[in-house]
Amino acid sequence: MRRPLVGALATLLLTGATVGVGTTSAFATSQEKAGSRTAVTAAAPQAEVKPKAVDFAGTVALSNCSGSLIRMPGSADNDPALVMTNGHCLESGMPGPGEVLTDKPSSRTFSLLNSTAGKVATLRATKLSYGTMTDTDVALYELNTTYAQIKQRYNINALALSGDHPTAGTAIKVVSGYWKRIYSCNADAFVYRLKEGEWTWKDSLRYTSACNTIGGTSGSPVIDVNSGKVVAINNTGNESGERCTVNNPCEVDEKGQITVRKGINYAQQTYQITQCVGTGNKIDLGRPGCTLPKP
Repeated sequence: MRRPLVGALATLLLTGATVGVGTTSAFATSQEKAGSRTAVTAAAPQAEVKPKAVDFAGTVALSNCSGSLIRMPGSADNDPALVMTNGHCLESGMPGPGEVLTDKPSSRTFSLLNSTAGKVATLRATKLSYGTMTDTDVALYELNTTYAQIKQRYNINALALSGDHPTAGTAIKVVSGYWKRIYSCNADAFVYRLKEGEWTWKDSLRYTSACNTIGGTSGSPVIDVNSGKVVAINNTGNESGERCTVNNPCEVDEKGQITVRKGINYAQQTYQITQCVGTGNKIDLGRPGCTLPKP
């Protein structure tokens, strides 16, 4: 695992090399839905789905990773806002296999970016609402400001988290607030199990090779270009072709067969998170349909 900065908090699970699309700054050290078109009997042409413009607005930079200001389908304007990043980006270090953290006090800060990747504010957490590296790789921080306050003060909207499973072939963008870079590719496929060192993740999203994400992009939101919504969170990639080792995840199918794809990178889907957030943006792991790991 790489460290994006000298003296970074914890050894991180991070990804490959080279950049897709975007810009860098001194701050940095770290489908079309193959959209099957159904045949119609009417002569009138179907309206084309226009891709959403994807930029940096609503993304955040952490001290060691990337992240995003996110909003659930049921979030209200006056709810305390949430920031999402990877579980392996926690200031306390990486959770062990089977470890789930909830409602832990935190005063972590995040640099909020505008559409051109300029810093417009420093946001501050009051607590870590949820964090784990089991089955998925995610951390959710509750802030001391609401969505309405952030909109009023900085004219920035949170990114919407999709409640739907993404589709293979979908055009996606991985937006890194840490590096201030945007990577463009497609969702290639979904991996039954992705194993890296001691950790195992379920139903991981595999990118096509154009998303050559690098150290520091961990925690970046993965955005469906058609809907403009977040469908996954960037977290790892196989760097040197090793088999199931740290920084070299391997794919495991239903029969236990292992496949190694050197240079290919991955994300963890986020639709399931929407089923585990209740009134007031509070994590409720007992809600019907919630499948996130529990403490």
